[in-house]
Amino acid sequence: QVQLVESGGGLAQAGGSLRLSCAASGSIFSINAMGWYRQAPGKQRELVATITSGGSTTYADSGKGRITISRDNAKNTVYLQMNSLKPEDTVVYYCYAKARGLSGYPMDYWGKGTLVTVSS
Repeated sequence: QVQLVESGGGLAQAGGSLRLSCAASGSIFSINAMGWYRQAPGKQRELVATITSGGSTTYADSGKGRITISRDNAKNTVYLQMNSLKPEDTVVYYCYAKARGLSGYPMDYWGKGTLVTVSS
């Protein structure tokens, strides 16, 4: 199995920055896309950004210009740099990976989430 462990969440002030990290571990054959989603209470989980193993990125419109996703393939780790934080960025952020484990088939994996709280 593949495990994803997020870190870097916490409290920040509006206008400040946070950097989230997510490390994948376990029986990993390969990782295709990695990324971040977020979910507010009572709402559906939504895309923040994704990055492929080749470095191609996708961003939600809400984060363009403020958020940068990057990845260290050697460490199986994905990062999310968030700048100019807004109070509405206060949600739980989930790490995502599409990876091939022991089964050999690509599967979706999720971290447990990390809470980001932005104070005004």
